Amino acid sequence: MRKSMIATAVLGMSVASTSFAATQIEWWHAMGGANGEKLNEIVKEFNDSQSKYEVDPVFKGTYTETMTSAIAAFRAHKQPAIVQVFEVGTATMMAAKGAIYPVYKLMKDTKTGFDPKAYLSSVTGYYSDVKGNMLSMPFNSSTPVLYYNKEMFKKAGISAPPKTWEEVETVSKKLLASGAKCGFTTGWQSWVQLENLSARHNVPFASNDDGFTGLDTKLLFNGPLQVMHITKMREWQKSGIFSYGGRRSDSAPKFYSQQCGMYTGSSSAYGGMTRNAKFDFGVSSLPYWASEVKQPDNTIIGGASLWVLQGKDKAQYKAAAAFLQFLSTPKIQAEWHQFTGYLPITHAAYDLTKKEGFYQSHPGTEAAVIQMTATQPTVNSRGLRLGNFVQIRDVINGALESVWSGKETPQAALDTAVKRGDVLLRKFEKTHN
Repeated sequence: MRKSMIATAVLGMSVASTSFAATQIEWWHAMGGANGEKLNEIVKEFNDSQSKYEVDPVFKGTYTETMTSAIAAFRAHKQPAIVQVFEVGTATMMAAKGAIYPVYKLMKDTKTGFDPKAYLSSVTGYYSDVKGNMLSMPFNSSTPVLYYNKEMFKKAGISAPPKTWEEVETVSKKLLASGAKCGFTTGWQSWVQLENLSARHNVPFASNDDGFTGLDTKLLFNGPLQVMHITKMREWQKSGIFSYGGRRSDSAPKFYSQQCGMYTGSSSAYGGMTRNAKFDFGVSSLPYWASEVKQPDNTIIGGASLWVLQGKDKAQYKAAAAFLQFLSTPKIQAEWHQFTGYLPITHAAYDLTKKEGFYQSHPGTEAAVIQMTATQPTVNSRGLRLGNFVQIRDVINGALESVWSGKETPQAALDTAVKRGDVLLRKFEKTHN
């Protein structure tokens, strides 16, 4: 009887040790709702695909909350192995010397298969150093597009979505004449109407190649192109062509409720569109000014990337590398892209999505990818690398709202925003030099 009990105990210990043999790491993220559920599915698929590693996904709230939590945890030596950080936090993460383990170095040190050329350069450029080395792994990358209500277009006698801002004005007038309350509204006004406006027209948003080549950067978004565009939008607001609805995606309901016939917002809003828009809608590229350029450049990305943090052991880093490799596989990337509307980060995932016929069965969903890959990124269209950018965006939003309310002229508002933003850049420079 005693031998049987001992054998059972030994067997129990054996089972327990086996079940805890996998190297465990945490991934802190900011994906809620349906995208968060999909993320958990992907992690489970990785965990179930092998027995050496186990990833624990931990939802930490908004992007800002997630990054702030990770910084605090690092100082307390309780950081996760991987953290998801939104694109405006890139400069902050890069400047955190000794805190990050660059992805390109991680993959090399762990001898994990990794080919930088496999990724879309317009996506990885944002997260690479000046030598082209990837510092973090893109995961959920988006870019702004134009959504349009096909039913409202048909009623107004409009046959195709506008490609230029000049056409947006013409189309909007037709929509208003047919009974629409507004022509278009926009989400993420700083990102879409200033940051991407600048990139699309190959105009600098800031000095030092938009912050890529130095910390002594100065903001330049109060130039002729930007002032002209915001002036035009102010005129459009007065006539009903444009209707402001909030700083982030707060204006989307104006499109869902069919008040506005068009909406400029993130490609990642596609999933929300399919759930909330009770009408036939289309997706097209972000407009450009034909009076300014013959061929627009690529837009820049939003979303977030995955950063690996220092302070873990070799086994945990092998787990992190294996997981990042898994996330980059064509199957996973195509699946994530098709479900969420985020960009596929590799050429193989894009090709697989085309092969599966997704773009044919979901017209317009390829617009974002084409927009990002049609041209080679320039120093003005690969992205922004600015310190304290979260706060700078708040300054920009406040300035634009003062224009929409008629309190300030576009030039005065943007001049003030540049001055206030430069103060924030100097604070960042002083802290990280």
